[in-house]
Amino acid sequence: MNKENKLVPGLPPGFEDRWNNKLLLKKKLLKAIENNFIKFGAEALETPSFEISENIGSFLAEDEANPMSDVFSFQDGEKSITLRYDLSSPLARFVAQNNQELPSIFKRYQIQNVFRNEKPGNGRYREFMQADFDIVGIIDPAQANAELCNLISSTLLDCGLNRDQFIINISNRKIVQGLINELKISNEKQVKVIRAIDKLDKPGFGLKGVEDLLKKERIDQSGAITKGANLSDDQVKQILNFLKIKDLTKLKQTLKNPLSQEGISELENVFEVLGYGSNLNQVKTNFTIVRGLAYYSDFIVETNLNINVTNNKGKEVNIGSICSGGAYAKLISRFRGVDIPGTGISFGVDRLLFALMQLDQIKIEDQKPVLVCVMEKKYLKNYYEIVDQLRDNNINAEIFLDSKKNLGKQLTFANKRNLSVAIICGENEFKDKTVTIKNLKGIKGENNKTIPEKDLINELKKLI
Repeated sequence: MNKENKLVPGLPPGFEDRWNNKLLLKKKLLKAIENNFIKFGAEALETPSFEISENIGSFLAEDEANPMSDVFSFQDGEKSITLRYDLSSPLARFVAQNNQELPSIFKRYQIQNVFRNEKPGNGRYREFMQADFDIVGIIDPAQANAELCNLISSTLLDCGLNRDQFIINISNRKIVQGLINELKISNEKQVKVIRAIDKLDKPGFGLKGVEDLLKKERIDQSGAITKGANLSDDQVKQILNFLKIKDLTKLKQTLKNPLSQEGISELENVFEVLGYGSNLNQVKTNFTIVRGLAYYSDFIVETNLNINVTNNKGKEVNIGSICSGGAYAKLISRFRGVDIPGTGISFGVDRLLFALMQLDQIKIEDQKPVLVCVMEKKYLKNYYEIVDQLRDNNINAEIFLDSKKNLGKQLTFANKRNLSVAIICGENEFKDKTVTIKNLKGIKGENNKTIPEKDLINELKKLI
């Protein structure tokens, strides 16, 4: 292959390799998340990467002419199959398919990658990992939804955040739906209205951006045009006035329609249950969150970080919610024809990782090995005996894999790997039954220590 035809290494936009400290931190986050899911009573579930397209529906796309535009779909014989875009739709299919074998209240957790055919950037990926916790069955909604808030708080604290670094925002879709019904907004416009409201806190939107989406159209900085809901001026005015209300008591006095009042009452019940635990102050109302996915029916939650996050260019960015979700009443009934309600949350693991990589407060446990250097090939058997001894004592160890390289090059390899300790044994050491330990992080000239071979394990444990 000539130089002109050689491949250029790279990835498509929205995809990322992860290694070294970033991958170590991700594994630490996953362990904390999974431990909390288990602590709160869930059992694990894993589903395939692909689902039959018609089974998972089309809840993402904003392009009415192409409802599956935001997912990756492929033709498989006579069927269309789609890479899962979330973990809730596969859960609905699984529960409908296995309902007879499941308990009346089914708590499941699922940690897998999902795929979105959307514009990447600022912690948004086209392939990313979600960690979901759901409760399915006939339950007390206030108890279940308060439990989700407790789980979010417990998990983020275990991930290394402080209480002042995140806030759990909750609302109820019935509040907005009641206002929409009161304003007599037609069914075909309602999804656009809900999605417009949901964008209030997104970068570049604010009240003006929402107002444009509620009216004829919004033109963003690039010149792209998004068609609006074409509401009347009075309808737009009342929605914008609603979005300015922050207090639950004031909202209760303002919105008098029965459906909004029902949603407000359900929120009050959640706060009552939260008051029985230690996370009440971590949860706030935010009536502007409505969750763009149409299958949410009442309770909704979004968790945001109170820390500065910058992109690769050092510009401060808003990465959005790092844990969100809500209650759904009809998602499973699409399959069974009977309503099996559920409620759940989803951690955006890679988005959380993107933010936490910028904090110094989270310690990453690096388990790099001790390097056993190979001084002379005739002692290879002895070097492997040392490696086996270390591994048998739960000390990570590796032997240098090229006996032709001199000691200097072996230590250069160790430094590039950022290893802490090397073991050096030559003819003198083997004759005297000693071992030389080199502390690669120590002061030059003072970092070599020759000890009896019987003391090797104890001395190493002091260094690693």
